[in-house]
Amino acid sequence: MSRYEQGMKVRRAVLGDAHVDQAEAQKTDFDADFQQFITEYAWGGVWAREGLERKTRHLLTIVILAALGKEHELGMHIRATAQTGLSPQEVREALLQVAIYAGLPAANQAFLVAKQAYTQIQNPPKEEL
Repeated sequence: MSRYEQGMKVRRAVLGDAHVDQAEAQKTDFDADFQQFITEYAWGGVWAREGLERKTRHLLTIVILAALGKEHELGMHIRATAQTGLSPQEVREALLQVAIYAGLPAANQAFLVAKQAYTQIQNPPKEEL
């Protein structure tokens, strides 16, 4: 299996088929090389490595995104916790660590993003007929 194929397999396992299918459908000539790059190196390289359980790797990703204030990616990864088995309690504890080590504003924003993401998980948008 190529690194790209492995990356796509991991990406789908973490983010879910619906998210990946939507991202693939929105891919253009402009960002196709970038999408291949992240699938190959982030998902197929780092995420596919042994050494950390996927759940631990996901929690680290959430903490880093929260600390850096990357709200869009943070929301996406919190919604993806259903696939990796991270509980809201584990995410909450990790965001408390963010408050101490990255600052209260970063954690405050991360808690807001997490609350919105968990609301979306509990109340998914209704499909239009």
